[in-house]
Parts: sequence; structure tokens; C-alpha cells
Amino acid sequence: MSQTNAAADTAAPGTPFAEIRSGNLGVRLAMDAAEIDAGQALRYRVFYQELGARADADTTQSQRDKDIYDTVADHLLVVDHALGEGPESVVGVYRLIQREGAHQVGHFYSSDEYDIGRIEALPGNVLELGRSCVDNGYRNRSVMQLMWRGIAAYVFQHKIELMFGCASLPGIDPDALAPELTYLYYNHLAPAAIRPRALPHRYVEMRRLQRDEIDARAALTRLPPLIKGYLRLGGFVGDGAVIDPQFNTTDVAVVVQTDLVTDKYHKHYERQRGETAD
Repeated sequence: MSQTNAAADTAAPGTPFAEIRSGNLGVRLAMDAAEIDAGQALRYRVFYQELGARADADTTQSQRDKDIYDTVADHLLVVDHALGEGPESVVGVYRLIQREGAHQVGHFYSSDEYDIGRIEALPGNVLELGRSCVDNGYRNRSVMQLMWRGIAAYVFQHKIELMFGCASLPGIDPDALAPELTYLYYNHLAPAAIRPRALPHRYVEMRRLQRDEIDARAALTRLPPLIKGYLRLGGFVGDGAVIDPQFNTTDVAVVVQTDLVTDKYHKHYERQRGETAD
């Protein structure tokens, strides 16, 4: 890692962090409307064309996955410089919404599925994560690690104390997902003080099997990589799943206290800085 890239990992609070590089790949915030549009186009390709989400007429015509929350969010991008230096380089996206942005549109996106009142009542800065996807040719561990380094830089920059959002399992049959949902409930349920609960009219019971009926290792293996990433960071899930017919998914609420995120981030930076100094 070069001196330049190490410095990029330590953006001062209050300023956009510089791009963090790993070979041809980089992670940073979108710089203009064209890059945000490229992220929305990638989301459309992944969610609608690949994963079978149901598009309305406007979405089909625009071939963009977009909504009002995009106007108040920061858009984290993974870019491949081998593809160019503009919107064509976007290969991964993550939407980041802080409390101020949510207030501008009235509420967080997650509140359409979950009661997040306990999270909203917290005094510190909170961050909603959502709309994460990566181009099919880039779905590997190194890209996910790079994306998490970008999130960690953002969290440090804005002094975020807790992250939350909705994470998706494929399909809308909760019985087909019974091992995964039951495993999550019994092993990773959030503490009551920060636990989201699915809204009553959308609540789907996660305890679909008895605890002793679960092969925990197999259930963990079957979880989507994004959810496993949250769990590796000490993340929790809320009470109740939610069926999202539009996106052909079963959603769970996730909550991550950022202590471990920033700790791993700083340890990585200090290690890389030591190697550079040798």
C-alpha cells in the first residue's frame, strides 16, 4: 500500500474521504449526478434483470432503480479504473442515509418495514445502509472487503455510532428459508434496547423451527454474503422478517454497533502504515 493510499484511509472528520485503492479497484463516494445515475443503473440490472424484482412502468422505461431516498443519500461506489475514469467504472454501490437526510424526506427507508423507534431515539449519529449490490463479475471477498473499508472510513468521518438497515434473503417463501431465519433469531437477535420489530401488518415469524432442529453451520453457510458480513462485525437482527414482493426477497432488519467496525479499520490502517514505513 502506498503512502497516498494509506493517507486516504484517514480522512479528517467533516471532509469526504479520499478514494481508497486496491489495485485497479477503488472505493469512494459518488462525485456527481452521472455517477449516481450509473449506480442506479447497476441496481436496476442486479435487482430487476438478474434477481427478478418487479418493475413499474417508470422503472422499466428508465432502467434505473431509484427513489426519493437517493436525493438525500451519500452513494458509496466501488469503481474499476480498468474500465475508465467516469460512470462506466462503477461496479458496486451502497446507499448511505444519515438522520438529517431521513428527516428531509420524512423517515428512514427501513421504517416502511420495521419499527425503528428505539434506534431513532438514540442520541448519537446513526446511519442507514441499503441498496447494496455488486456487478456479477466482481462478487468476491476482496471487493466486499474494499466496500467495508469505505463504509468504515465514512463511519469514522461522520462519527457514526450505530448502523442499521434491511438485508435480504432471496425468495418470498419464509418456510423455504426456515433454517436461516430460525438460526438468525436464536443466535443473533439484537438487544432489546436497539431491537427493530417488523410492523404488525408485515410481521413474519422467524422462529420457524425448534432450536434443536437447526444445523447452525449449514444455516450460516446458506446466508447471503452481505448478512454474513454484518454478523462478522458483531451485527444483530431484529424481531420478525418481512416479505418484499416487489424485490422478490425476504428481509431482516440488521443493526451494527460501529465500535468493531472502526477498530478493525484502524488496526488495518496501522498495520499497512507500519509496512509502508519499513
